[in-house]
Amino acid sequence: MSSRRILCAALFALAGAAPAMAADHEIRIGEINSYSRIPAFTEPYRRGWRLALEEIEAAGGIRGRKLVVIDRDDAGKPANAVRIAEELVRGEGVVLLMGGFFSNVGLALSDFARRYRVLYLATEPLSDALVWSKGHRYTFRLRPSTWMQAHMLAAAAAGLPARRWATVAPNYAYGKDAVAAFREILQGLRPEVTFVAEQWPPLFKIDAGVVVRALAAADPEAIYNVTFGSDLAEFVREGRLRGLFEGRTVVSLLTGEPEYLEPLGAEAPEGWIVTGYPWDAVDTPEHRRFREAYERRWGEHPYMGSLVGYTAMKAVAALLEKAPDLDTETLVDTLEGLEFDSPVGRIRFRALDHQSTMGTWVGRLAVRDGRPVMVDWRYADGADHLPPDEVVRRLRPAE
Repeated sequence: MSSRRILCAALFALAGAAPAMAADHEIRIGEINSYSRIPAFTEPYRRGWRLALEEIEAAGGIRGRKLVVIDRDDAGKPANAVRIAEELVRGEGVVLLMGGFFSNVGLALSDFARRYRVLYLATEPLSDALVWSKGHRYTFRLRPSTWMQAHMLAAAAAGLPARRWATVAPNYAYGKDAVAAFREILQGLRPEVTFVAEQWPPLFKIDAGVVVRALAAADPEAIYNVTFGSDLAEFVREGRLRGLFEGRTVVSLLTGEPEYLEPLGAEAPEGWIVTGYPWDAVDTPEHRRFREAYERRWGEHPYMGSLVGYTAMKAVAALLEKAPDLDTETLVDTLEGLEFDSPVGRIRFRALDHQSTMGTWVGRLAVRDGRPVMVDWRYADGADHLPPDEVVRRLRPAE
């Protein structure tokens, strides 16, 4: 028997025995994320799940047992994430794994979960492959996928007069998925649309001058942007300087999220159509409770990361409360179709592909009193932006 198969068997046995390894009075889960690589998102994310964890503890834990989170930093590297996952399963007796930011890290953790039959809740990775072409029994995803958010934006873009489009996206799984999905959906809605240029800068290493000149040379009527973080700031700065955005509509994924929008300040490009999080304007009772609790606890407003982290921990708590035992197979069966309450309303994990129905907000960018904000926004329920079941069945391998 190969050493890899021996390790696989050992990990499988340890995963099944994980509850016994932890103290009887506690339940351990493992949280892996890129805390040092992209702190603008992951630090608010950690504050979000910590707030939810404190609320769970104040309410008596999980059936009287303490919920313990062992969190680790993968530094944005898939190999690190897999090594940490092994340590958490083998050495810490965790009953499930959650987290991940970058899509390549999420895919690596998903592969680990599949091989060793450990439940993995991907909280942030957006790659469509996670629940479709590489989907399997042991991985679930919380946030609306790349396809879902591209569908939201393409629906808005279809109403624009623009026919000639260009794209710019980071050259890794998330960026590629985002462009492919937007192109497919928009051309399905408007077959006359053409894409005249593509730019694929390396993640967080954009040469904005080169990108902007190439896009301008193609003379598109509209641009689909997928850059975020420091790449977004560079792209916006150079695009404004060279007049790229004048007379052109820009549709931009994630740009309305405060992690990425606030650093742009008064230089934020007005009129862009974006997905994001207008934290200060969402006034539903459930969101108001979350926002006020977050602000009391941390002395700052919530970010998208805060919302995702908080919601993820609430999902885990709902799962552990409902599951009759902590065996991995039982947890997976329980999570399929599970519904739970969140700051954005009721969310369900689809049994078909393990994608949740969590949505996001779609609107336009504006600058008010020197501060960038989302205006004219609406909440797009994820359940309304999922492909038909028969399409998912073709995309997802049979198990």
